[in-house]
Amino acid sequence: MNKETRFEGTSTFIATEDLMVAVNAAVALERPLLIKGEPGTGKTVLAQEIAASLGRPLIPWHIKSTTKAQQGLYEYDAVARLRDSQLGDAKVNDIANYIVRGKLWDAFEMDTRPVLLIDEIDKADIEFPNDLLQELDRMEFFVYETQQTIKATNRPIVVITSNNEKELPDAFLRRCFFHYIQFPDEGTMRAIVDVHYPGIQKQLVSEALNMFFAVRDVPGLKKKPSTSELLDWLKLLVAEDISAEDLRSNNSKTMVPPLYGALLKTEQDVHMLERLAFMSRQQR
Repeated sequence: MNKETRFEGTSTFIATEDLMVAVNAAVALERPLLIKGEPGTGKTVLAQEIAASLGRPLIPWHIKSTTKAQQGLYEYDAVARLRDSQLGDAKVNDIANYIVRGKLWDAFEMDTRPVLLIDEIDKADIEFPNDLLQELDRMEFFVYETQQTIKATNRPIVVITSNNEKELPDAFLRRCFFHYIQFPDEGTMRAIVDVHYPGIQKQLVSEALNMFFAVRDVPGLKKKPSTSELLDWLKLLVAEDISAEDLRSNNSKTMVPPLYGALLKTEQDVHMLERLAFMSRQQR
């Protein structure tokens, strides 16, 4: 793989060495890249950054619980054809007028190699991944209504994200290159913060990271704060003019961070930290 086709991160996305290896391996092997990791670790953003880094168009397909695999290929709009026939519209004579192209069809017919994002595949029913096996493997599918085969002109770079809501079928997993995005360590997190807020006070970041990782380390949290939530929290700290000293003073009194609504998303987690803070004060 030459340097022009290697993913090495971008100016707005800090990619770890193992993530870059995974992306480039999937591209070289022409296998879908299956990405898992905690919510908020940048799984969806990764596809956008791969496209930006390699200079490729991005075709996003965001999966919902009601999404069917067939929708990624095409849909036949029989209702519209029936309506037009009742109105005497001449276009009913060509069934191709009622074929609605899906995201895979768009990706297969791109003039240049695109990045196809299949986002949160585990939201769909359990058969969804299996229903796409042949199409992603052979990079072609058949349109029965028009008797045509749609074959990829340029094999897309496929990025598939999963939040582990459902187990994916073994046959599907065998066809993917898998990578789990580990939660960033403190050094990587500092680099991410520097990218997003280059002028932010270093001492404020240090105190904020101390509190952030302390919260994440609390056992039993229903939802640990993520990278995106840390960035939102830092933005609020700056906007509200909260200093590093304010954070340090707060941290010595309570485990509940100021402006905690940016970090904590359930009342159970807030109450848990409040109880821990109360118990800590009682023991002093």
